[in-house]
Amino acid sequence: MQLTRRALAALPALAALPAFAQPRRHKRPYAIAHRGASGERPEHTLMGYRLAIAEGADFIEPDLVPTKDGHLVVRHENEIGGTTDVAKHPEFAGRKTTKVIDGQKIEGWFTEDFTLAELKTVRARERLPQLRPGSAKFDGLEAIPTYQEMLDLAKAETRRLGRPIGTYPEMKHPTYFASIGLPLEHRLLDMLKKNGLDSKTAPVFVQCFEVGALKTFKQLSRAPLIQLVSVAGGPADLPGVTYKEMVTPEGVKRISAYADGVGPETPLVIPVVDGGLGPATSLVADCHAHGMAVHPWTVRAENYFLPPKLRRGTSPADHGDVDALYEALWKSGIDGLFSDFTALSVAVRNRIYPA
Repeated sequence: MQLTRRALAALPALAALPAFAQPRRHKRPYAIAHRGASGERPEHTLMGYRLAIAEGADFIEPDLVPTKDGHLVVRHENEIGGTTDVAKHPEFAGRKTTKVIDGQKIEGWFTEDFTLAELKTVRARERLPQLRPGSAKFDGLEAIPTYQEMLDLAKAETRRLGRPIGTYPEMKHPTYFASIGLPLEHRLLDMLKKNGLDSKTAPVFVQCFEVGALKTFKQLSRAPLIQLVSVAGGPADLPGVTYKEMVTPEGVKRISAYADGVGPETPLVIPVVDGGLGPATSLVADCHAHGMAVHPWTVRAENYFLPPKLRRGTSPADHGDVDALYEALWKSGIDGLFSDFTALSVAVRNRIYPA
């Protein structure tokens, strides 16, 4: 395919970006396993990551939160009552508390109140057992992994399979953790350096919903950075800014000054119109115009998460016509896609983008 004059003009800007962050318009985009094979195994477990890799994931995603003694562990939130059996441990009953995090009052057990050794005594469980009873059968089998354990798995699978398996860490609530003396940025930087991942070409993306943490990390690290954006709300560290403003053409231009890509919630790329899928927005083209990659999140197969016209059957747990959503997203020109069902996502991607 010949390059257009506009594409040729963009080449110098693209060449300056990290190799893993450059928009992959002419190559197969990345399949990103959202918290592992989260539709089939309890999220953020090594078994879930192994399954996702076996199903074809290019990247596996951990959400990172700190322990009391400063270790980075892999949990969607620092509150672990919903994803572990901590409530069944009488020795930790006194740790239950209420905290305000990013303006929300939350009751439960929090990683920052436990040492790593203490956390290793609890076991992971399915977060959505009513929607995912098959995954819930694996409750109690695994401990909370550290980011290092996850990196070790990615390295081992890279050697075994002969293809790169990257990790896609998210810094969770960095402003909150800094406020209690457990800042994330330098801890994550130390992990990347220790594992040879602090480079432009390393198989890693660092993502965050907050802006300040990404700007700080840009000064510390050479790893590719992704600004996460949602349909509603705004960055916790910028109360006067909304994500809606951030995905305008001018907002995208501002993001390009400190990030290598954007991670939008899927309706920001393929909106829901009259209960079905509407035409793609201009967000992908807007980001590509500034040399940024686009990695939408998160496709889930259950009716509960799908637009009304894609639902099949009567149960919220039944799988709907998720392939239609995968197809629309892959064809929109995105550079990667988060999914809870790696095998389903990869199958549609490979049909659209043959090897």
